[in-house]
Amino acid sequence: MSQPENDYEKLLQRYLDGQCSPEELEVLFGYLHTSGSRRHLLGVVKQEFDRVMNEKHAVPEGMGDRIEARLLQEIRRRKVVPMRPRYRWWGAAAAVAVLLSATAIFYTTRQQPAPKLARLHVTPVGLPGNQQAQLTLSDGSVITLDSTGRQVIQQGNVQVQQYNGQLLYPLTAGPSSVVSYNLLAVPRGGQFNVVLPDGSRVWLNAASRLRYPTAFPAGNRTVEIQGQAYFDIKQIPGQPFIVKVNNMEVQVLGTSFDIMAYSDEPATRTTLVEGAVKVKYGDNEKQLRPGQAAAVDNTTGALSVQTVDLREATAWRTDHFNFENTSLASILRQLSRWYDVEADYQSIPADYRFGGYISRSKPLQEVLPMLETDSLKFKLEGRTIKVTLTR
Repeated sequence: MSQPENDYEKLLQRYLDGQCSPEELEVLFGYLHTSGSRRHLLGVVKQEFDRVMNEKHAVPEGMGDRIEARLLQEIRRRKVVPMRPRYRWWGAAAAVAVLLSATAIFYTTRQQPAPKLARLHVTPVGLPGNQQAQLTLSDGSVITLDSTGRQVIQQGNVQVQQYNGQLLYPLTAGPSSVVSYNLLAVPRGGQFNVVLPDGSRVWLNAASRLRYPTAFPAGNRTVEIQGQAYFDIKQIPGQPFIVKVNNMEVQVLGTSFDIMAYSDEPATRTTLVEGAVKVKYGDNEKQLRPGQAAAVDNTTGALSVQTVDLREATAWRTDHFNFENTSLASILRQLSRWYDVEADYQSIPADYRFGGYISRSKPLQEVLPMLETDSLKFKLEGRTIKVTLTR
């Protein structure tokens, strides 16, 4: 006979408090294998999380570490079922920790045993990225920006403020007749954000560049992007916002969206979070709805639209990697940009795919073991990730 759902709620709380007996653990994890458990227990955790945030405005110190540690201890003892059945256990248990941004759980889709999840000692090599960028002014001078800097940058009659990891341009009362451009370049291993003169905000991911005017001219709000950026655009009637990327153009009214346009990726992708955008590529034009992405194949030039998981597309904005059936090549490209390293994996079959959720604040030495299987090994040699098959 099945137990009442509130009994499983109590078991979950005892599990997080470290008070479950071995018999209770079997009952709880047996329930997590059932199809109905995910929604119910996540609802319970979300209510508790919302209560904590409303009352204390912060997650209590150590809560995330406590959940992470206990989940990882249990995962080491149990195999994660790959392919479709994986969602039953992974979706329920891992999502609890994902909700608090505290877990790193991986699986592979090649019928491999559960990956190892051991922690490694943190060393200076492979540290995660931080707030850093270079600002090139209209006169060609270059200013280095970092996470701790506070300064006022004077450009003619425009005063730009740097406050920690952000640039803030003064809001202009109207269009400007004098147009000068700045270039914000974020290196590998960095990120930065800027508030533009119209109040729109742009977050730049590693290895990205944004070119924009210090004041927008009449009827024209146009910027250019390379790499990856998340846009939160201020709506101004009669003044659409235009993002130019490679040979593609994204027309915006007031909305939030992500653009990924790295030269080493197979496609240039625009993902709409909310609002409306129109993507134009040559003679082709697509209107997006929230939850859709427009992709331009960098080889064929074909433009397509598909429904996507917004959490995966925008995870970097919340300082996470979110992989869902992601190829090894794609994962290593992301790791290379964020940790400023290279990757050697040419001998690995293309059908290795992974899934999981992990904080980008973790050192690379902790990330690599989480990807390992009995036949696939990862090692950091100097500034190169070496991937090898052991059988």
